[in-house]
Amino acid sequence: MATERRSRLLDSMRRVIRTDPAQVALTEAYTVMNETVVVKILDLALRIGEAMFATGASAHDVTFAIIRVAKVYGLSGVHVDVNFNAISVSYHRGEEDWPTTMIRVVRAASPDHAKLQRLQALVVDITDGMDLDEARLAFRVIRRTPFLYRPIVVIIARALLAVGVAILYDASPLIILLSFLAALGAAFTQAGLARLQVPLFFSQIAGGFVITAVTTVVSALGAAGIPLFTDVQPSIIVASGIVLMLSGLTVVGAAQDAIDGFALTAGGRILDLTMQTLGVVLGILIGLELARLVGVSIPLPTDAIPFGSMLAQIAGAIIIAVAVALFNGAGLRIILVSAVLSTIAIVAYSLTLTLGVHAGAASAIGALLASFIGILTARGVHVPSVAVTTAAIVPLVPGTAVFRGLLGVVHSDGTAEGMLDGVAPLVLAGSIGIGLAAGASLGLYLGTPLRATLAGVSKSRARLRR
Repeated sequence: MATERRSRLLDSMRRVIRTDPAQVALTEAYTVMNETVVVKILDLALRIGEAMFATGASAHDVTFAIIRVAKVYGLSGVHVDVNFNAISVSYHRGEEDWPTTMIRVVRAASPDHAKLQRLQALVVDITDGMDLDEARLAFRVIRRTPFLYRPIVVIIARALLAVGVAILYDASPLIILLSFLAALGAAFTQAGLARLQVPLFFSQIAGGFVITAVTTVVSALGAAGIPLFTDVQPSIIVASGIVLMLSGLTVVGAAQDAIDGFALTAGGRILDLTMQTLGVVLGILIGLELARLVGVSIPLPTDAIPFGSMLAQIAGAIIIAVAVALFNGAGLRIILVSAVLSTIAIVAYSLTLTLGVHAGAASAIGALLASFIGILTARGVHVPSVAVTTAAIVPLVPGTAVFRGLLGVVHSDGTAEGMLDGVAPLVLAGSIGIGLAAGASLGLYLGTPLRATLAGVSKSRARLRR
């Protein structure tokens, strides 16, 4: 009796500590489904994921959408692999069958937030019970939908972004007009090169060179004593162009992919971002060096150019956010949300600066608030969170710091001390860029579980009303 009691006690302790292999099912139940149907489901899920990735969605959102669509139509355990330029899916129906694997190459990623919004709405409709053939037809309609705006509208919107940057610095009407004309020239140049299928790296060089060339002409006119141009600040013109050409970079997407564990995709996006930024830097340096050779000197500002009044900052931020939303193909709803979030970001940034916080940390706080509120707002108004977050943080891109650093390097006397003085603003620009990426990604990371909780509460209330 004592032996049995001891044995039962040992068995009880063993069950508390260790799992029992006998209670684990040896086989997994697979859904019996025709191979043709499996191919249709995987093809639809993969094409939706590819379209989302090409229009600006993160790798995590793409993976989630593919798995969600496949699961709705009965395919559980689908394997998804997303990298920088290709997406693959695989489904194994059972041990006796060959796995079904598909792959699609994402040839060109071009933000189209209106199409991304429709794709996300399609995924929601599929989750709500849309028929497979009906979903395939709806996707074909979305895929063939052209970009929302004509090319000339996109070019003008890009030039308006430079206007917003100039207003942000409370510039004079003349500087605002010159910034618009310089940005318009760069936008037309880049649009023409895009038609010729010139790589974006060289397009960025050309855009930076055009901006610097216009600034050089303005500086030469000012140096010649022409009254209209004597008091012009050329740094604002170049800063507007820098923000214009850096506004399309996927900083938020790259940081989000790195945080979500998609290292390969994040690495590809970061390398692409770095090359585009280097293109802008090279274009400006070439322009500055040519200006020096012809004897035109652009004055180096001794201090950083501060933002203007709070009213000017808000007006400039709204114009920038609206312009970014327009040339990313956003609809009215995304434009309105982007304008509100950009106001929140710039106000938070300015108020934080008044407390003596470093510009990089202030940028992070502004981006954090904008992305956190943006991801919660995106759920209620049915807009892509990446669309509104990207547009909201562009006003904080450090255009003047980049230009001051490049101009300082060109004007340096070649000594180590001179080079360090020139590089210091570039270090500041880098810290602000890192702050923007970190703040925006942290806001998305903190807002995602809260958004899921709110969605669950809404569904529970809807069921109770029924």
